[in-house]
Amino acid sequence: MPHLGIDIDQYILLTIYPAAAFFAIGYIAKKTKMRQSISYSLQAVQCIAFSIAYLIAVPNGGADGLAIVLGMFGVLLLFMAKKQRTQQQEQQNNVGSNQ
Repeated sequence: MPHLGIDIDQYILLTIYPAAAFFAIGYIAKKTKMRQSISYSLQAVQCIAFSIAYLIAVPNGGADGLAIVLGMFGVLLLFMAKKQRTQQQEQQNNVGSNQ
């Protein structure tokens, strides 16, 4: 079995770090009553940053799969943030037209 440059315990830690940051952003956003679109955007930036860091910093492609998944999840979160922004704008327009 070829060695990819990182051990399984290191790989598990590389998985836990972005998850902990993701949930920390969500917790802080909930406690500060941050808009969901901003929360999704921050989480997306965090996922993409971890993805880029893992592609660059982990030797021999040891976390390429994890980096790809994090990158795709970051892009998905950006789409969710955009959808949330448009829904908020529609709600504001509907509230303004009802008055």
